[in-house]
Amino acid sequence: MRTNVTRLYPILLSLAFCLCAGLPVRGAEEGSIRHSYLVLGGKTVIINEDGKPQWEYRGGSRDGFVLPNGNVLIAFADRVEEVVPAKEKLNQVVFTYQRSKENGEISTAQRLYNGNTLVTELGSRPRLLEVNPQGQIVLDVPLQPETENVHMQTRMARQLRNGNFLVPHLLAFAVKEYSPEGKVVRVFKTDLEELGGRKAENWPFTAIRLDNGNSVVSLTHGNKVVELNPRGEVVWKVDNGDVGGKFNDPCGSQRLANGNTVIGSHGVSKGSSMIEVTPERKIVWTSEHPLAAGVHHFQILTTNGKPEPGMPMK
Repeated sequence: MRTNVTRLYPILLSLAFCLCAGLPVRGAEEGSIRHSYLVLGGKTVIINEDGKPQWEYRGGSRDGFVLPNGNVLIAFADRVEEVVPAKEKLNQVVFTYQRSKENGEISTAQRLYNGNTLVTELGSRPRLLEVNPQGQIVLDVPLQPETENVHMQTRMARQLRNGNFLVPHLLAFAVKEYSPEGKVVRVFKTDLEELGGRKAENWPFTAIRLDNGNSVVSLTHGNKVVELNPRGEVVWKVDNGDVGGKFNDPCGSQRLANGNTVIGSHGVSKGSSMIEVTPERKIVWTSEHPLAAGVHHFQILTTNGKPEPGMPMK
């Protein structure tokens, strides 16, 4: 049953979004690339393929997804909300998790296949939490960030299909894979000499496990994005030398179904805050939208009218 659900999940997401947004389900047409996308950052907004904001929510945010039911799951610094999108004050919050008093920040919101929600808390007790729809904690996994700097302990964590969790730890220069019991079963280092060592400040921010077993990792202060194989070796890399200096604190990343990679830069307040590159590192799309400035994370929803599969779980 799990395999069937896994295969259906991207399809359900795609159909739900298209019905909600009124977008046609069709193949890409000739011409420039167009995307609709959810932005989490200085603004929380969905931008249509025509560049117009479809929906905007109050406050800046850190992580989130459009869910198969059309609702939007959002992580703020102090809480996680699932919102039924509507105009202005008609938004309805149907799920909330409030950060525990002992910790200082939240950085993750991911809806799991079982209907629960993955949350990470940073602070004196850094941890991964699995929260059920009633807001109750059903799994508490202690993290090992190797720093007491709350803001720099971790960013977006993701549950993997094997039940483990992929967690980037910035100042540890490492992406760690945790078991549900809290054991670190694998470590991917980002201070490799071929990437410039520690002086390059390759702080891992977002880590996404691909279907081929490799992991795409955004290295924020290092201004690069890498793909690592299961042994932690670099098999693909894009940096500012490839994109004309357009990276400025790249945070969120997404590998698209066509093999291209979209990267969002939190440090870009004006200009190309999001860019799409081919495997050959050619830029084929950029977002200059002012509402996407300072993007922390994002979700590409459609490409030229066709739903983008494979999210929110990879």
